[in-house]
Parts: sequence; C-alpha cells; structure tokens
Amino acid sequence: MTEVTNMQAASDSLSFPLRKHGGAGNNYEGQQRCLSVELCAYPPQIATGTAAHGSQRLQPSPCLGHLLRGSCCTLRLQIPVTQIPQLQPSPAPPALAAVPVPAVAPPAVAWLRRRFRRWGPAEMAAAGATALSLSSASSSSAALLRPGWVPLRRWRTLARSASSFPRSAASDEAAVISGTRLAHQVLKEVRRDVESWISAGNQRPHLTVILVGDNPASHIYVRNKIKAAAAVGISSEIILRPKDISQEELLDMTAKLNKDSRVSGLLVQLPLPDHIDERTVCNAIAPEKDVDGFHIMNIGRLCLDQPSIIPATAAAVWEIIKRTGIQTFGKNVLVAGRSKNVGMPISMLLHTDGEHERPGGDATVTITHRYTPKEQLKIHTQLADIVIVAAGIPKLITADMVKEGAAVIDVGINHIHDPLTGKTKLVGDVDFEEVKKKAAFITPVPGGVGPMTVAMLLKNTLLVAKKLIY
Repeated sequence: MTEVTNMQAASDSLSFPLRKHGGAGNNYEGQQRCLSVELCAYPPQIATGTAAHGSQRLQPSPCLGHLLRGSCCTLRLQIPVTQIPQLQPSPAPPALAAVPVPAVAPPAVAWLRRRFRRWGPAEMAAAGATALSLSSASSSSAALLRPGWVPLRRWRTLARSASSFPRSAASDEAAVISGTRLAHQVLKEVRRDVESWISAGNQRPHLTVILVGDNPASHIYVRNKIKAAAAVGISSEIILRPKDISQEELLDMTAKLNKDSRVSGLLVQLPLPDHIDERTVCNAIAPEKDVDGFHIMNIGRLCLDQPSIIPATAAAVWEIIKRTGIQTFGKNVLVAGRSKNVGMPISMLLHTDGEHERPGGDATVTITHRYTPKEQLKIHTQLADIVIVAAGIPKLITADMVKEGAAVIDVGINHIHDPLTGKTKLVGDVDFEEVKKKAAFITPVPGGVGPMTVAMLLKNTLLVAKKLIY
C-alpha cells in the first residue's frame, strides 16, 4: 500500500512525495532513500536528457511537448522509501543521476495543473505505485512512461473505486476546512493581480452594489464585500434605495450603470422586496458586468461547459474542493438544494467533464430538494463521498446520514436562538459537532463557505474588468 504524505506544486514542476508501506521491492530499513521517476516531455530537438537507476534508463518522451506546442515540462514523482517490513534485505540501489530540468513555460504549468488537480490522495498513491512498477519492470521505459491521454486515464482510474477519503489515524474527527484561511489565499492572489493590472496602465477595477431596503443581513454582507474590495485594491460604491422602489426605477438604474464605463462589475444584492422580480433584475445586468453570475447568459454558458462568470457561492465550493485536495473524479456527490444561484451551479461544476473547455469535477451528482422524503435523503447521503448542503434547514444532515470518511461542505446560513446565551447565533445545515466525528473533511459555519464566497466575488470582479469572458 502506498500513501500520500504530502503534495506540493511548484512553479516549474509538480512533486508528489509518497511513502511506501509494503509490496515487492528492496528492504531499505534504516535508510532514507528516494526513487525519482521523471515523466519528461521536451520538443524532439532537446529530448536528450536521461535518468538512470541502476541498469534502468528513462528516456524523455516528446509526446507531451508536441501537445504543448513546443513547451518544456517535467512531471516528477518522488517516492521516498523508509522501511518496508517483511522483506529480505538486499543491497541498496545506486543513487539516481541528476537530470537537468528545463524551465517550464506557463502554458505547460497550467496544462499539468489542470490535468492533475482532480487527483485525490488515493489516485496520487496509485500513480506513484504505477510509475515505480513501470520503471523497474522495463529497460525501455520511455514508451511506458509517456504521459499521454491513455496512461493518465489509466493511472487516474486505478484508485477511483475508493469510496471515501482517508482519515488521520491520530484523530477520530474530520479535518475542519478553514474557509477564512483559504479566502485569505485567494484575496492575496487577487490583490497581486490587481496591482499587476493597474501597473500595466489599465483602469482600476470598480464594483458597484445596489442595495434595496433595510434587511440587516444584506447590509452586513454588502459591508463585508466593500471591506474586502478595499483590501485587494478594487474600488467600490454602494447605491442605497428604499424598499418601496419600483421595479421600473431599479431597471432604469441598472441600464445606466451598464453603460457607465467606470463600472467594471455590477450586482444587485438579493433578496429583493416581494414586488420586484429577481430574475428580471438579474437579467437586466449586462452579462459582461454580472459579477454574481446570475444572468441567463452566464448560467447558460455554465450549463454548456463554456467559460462563464460562475456564481460566487458555487465558485467558492468548487475552489474549496480543489484547494483542499478533495477528490471528485468518479465520486458520488449529494447536493441538497436546487436553487438556481447555488445548488444548480454547484451540480453543474461537479458533474461536467474535466477535459472540457471549462473543466468540471467528473463526479456523479444527485440533487435533492424540499420534496425529497427524509428517508430517501438519508439513503442518498449515506452513498455520497461528498455531501454539499445548501437547503437553509438547521441540522438537516446528522451523523447517521453521513458515511465514514465523507467530505461535508455546509453552505447553509441559519440564525437560531441559543438557549445557553439567550442570543441569536449563526449555524449551517449540518449538525457540525456530531458529523465531524465521522467525516474526513467538513466546513464550519461561520468561517467556511462564507468568506470564500466574498473572495470569489472579487475574483469575478477582476475577471470582468479584464474582459476575459466577453
């Protein structure tokens, strides 16, 4: 059995350190050795480097280099071997010869990350074990290690039958995913990109928020957005309007802002008063300024696997999954909630093909809603490797509904009375304290999806300012 101990992505290579626990091979007891298997793809004219391990020599293949239109890239699988029990001792292999690694062009890095970002720990382990067996089984390993579509697919499917995610042996509780920490990472990246954009002589991105009425929650959300925008260098403004504003007045205001070249991104904070049709207002925003991603054109492009402005909450869930390393390829996913702004976009992102123009999660997605009987909901959640809840019902998901080792992402926002303090507190849709004893990953409320939603909204604002979609 091979287990991933750490995973790192560098700017010029991807390194997947693995730990070998058993199987055929040499006994390296008491030693710290590393078998490096490099999958290289160079243009034919520079495909001259080799790696030697004993009598085995791995010749770089030009296959991927052609695909990348001349880019140079190296994918290195490093397999540290510490102790393999129940095997006879044998001499340690000679040290690996150093292999010059050319600088990787940005397109190559993007290509590799796009191909491997859906791999979970089990798939990484299977890939490493496969590379190890291939390198020691053939003296002409170049053909076997050629990183084409078929080998990648084969490696990726070796471990996709695993039904859950590994849990730490040192803990009986889930790894709590800090949305605040991940949001800080995203905001740092956005700030860097904003500074680069402005330094190139471009206009500073500007976000305009229309806030209708006096809903306390809406005012809090908008303040958080404005504060975060200022932190990353995006200018912003709030346009306040009374709750009795007519739909026609709101549409006229939206039309004027659509024509304002100073405004990069525009959103109308939801919910709106009952006399205003939210869908009509969302469709009135120009799709190229629709940072919420609610316009019918953006939703349609999302459903067709085309590049689009993705709704911020759905983008937040997808980003959490990717940055946490949660595997989606071939997994069963349960999405509780079918709203057009949250549940549906999340489902579209997770079930679509990872090789499409807008890569998806390659998962099998089941959607439940308010009319799904509770006993049927329990059946679906118990089969799910990933449970995403966006129903707005406190403690909808309990520990008996989640299988051991599942990943649970709580999108729900509910205000309930706390009998201990006599105050109102914020909770999600999941019984957090009980479910975390059974799950492998779980997001808290607050501090989970919420901060990431704000971060992804600002990422969308930069996206529309650069006009990368339209």
